[in-house]
Amino acid sequence: MIWTIRLLDVRRNVPATGARGPGNSWVPYLVISILSWASMAPLTASQAAELRDYSVQELLRTCEEGDNDARWGAGKEAECEQFINGFTGAYIMFADGGKDHNVCLPAPGNRPDEIRWAFMKWAYENFDKKNIPAAQGLMEVVRSKFPCS
Repeated sequence: MIWTIRLLDVRRNVPATGARGPGNSWVPYLVISILSWASMAPLTASQAAELRDYSVQELLRTCEEGDNDARWGAGKEAECEQFINGFTGAYIMFADGGKDHNVCLPAPGNRPDEIRWAFMKWAYENFDKKNIPAAQGLMEVVRSKFPCS
């Protein structure tokens, strides 16, 4: 909100520093800024609801399009791998790197690709689970495909 305080008062073309005087108040800018941020809150809540319902089938479709589309596939591949990166980052943080579940994740350099390939194979082998949340499917993938030896 600092940027709102430093806006110009368009009526006088002077910095709105909060100096007292008629027409030189930064309060209207602050109110507009707060209302703008408050109006964006419902958007993020609805987006979070969409992510919660992201299924194995939807993630599989995104990952497949990334592999199959030579022209626009890079964007879908990035979307797929970013979801996987988010999942594995949270998994590492909350499951003590997988040690709690006897999971040894691949090395960080190629981790997203290896988990993506394992996920796609698992999704076809377990297509009856296509409607479960993608995060739950990825949890099953890392537990079944990357056990510690």
